[in-house]
Amino acid sequence: MTDRYRVLALDQRGHGETAWAPPDRYGRGEMVDDLAAFVKALGLKDFALLGLSMGGGVTFQYAGRRPKELACISIVDIAPEVVTDGIERIRVGVRAKDVFASVDEAFAQARKVNPRPPEAIHRARINAALMRTEDGQWRYDRALRASGPPPRDVEAGWRACANINVPAQLIRGEFSDILSPAIAKRMMATIPDLRFDEVKDSGHPVPLDAPEGFQKAAREFLVG
Repeated sequence: MTDRYRVLALDQRGHGETAWAPPDRYGRGEMVDDLAAFVKALGLKDFALLGLSMGGGVTFQYAGRRPKELACISIVDIAPEVVTDGIERIRVGVRAKDVFASVDEAFAQARKVNPRPPEAIHRARINAALMRTEDGQWRYDRALRASGPPPRDVEAGWRACANINVPAQLIRGEFSDILSPAIAKRMMATIPDLRFDEVKDSGHPVPLDAPEGFQKAAREFLVG
């Protein structure tokens, strides 16, 4: 997207190169506050916000506060309510082995779980997700791996969606086990100005599974 846009990728607390937080400080509210602080620190104005999964939840909660700096949002494969089977799959996945003898071993584990993404993009993601320790270890905080995120306030999520006052997009992966078609329809009925796109040949991690389809959908919304 950098051929047309200035792209900033925020690592939420406990993810990427952002510091790990106390185990009880990983709530959605804390992450929304982090985003608000990020926007203020960089002096962002009239910006588009795009988030996948957990980041998508942060996106609709932040937009529900109606910040004046926000121009539009894209929510990727998430809603206030989620499919239980998909959440359990993610929980099992994040509790899997997290220390590896090599990058290849980490990639092999990830590929076994999800063989759908283009291999080069999948490898790049694994390389970025590991930090150098005595062995290779995921950057994702072990506290989150052990307990998972705090329970969601589903009704607060729906209230936030209903309060969004900027153009919005919802992107769903065709084979998503997190965002069901029925819940996507409720999102369309709840968010006032919402465009819906479904990306073919993708599960829940849409930008990873189908990068070209994802980028096409996101670009069409941003330029529209």
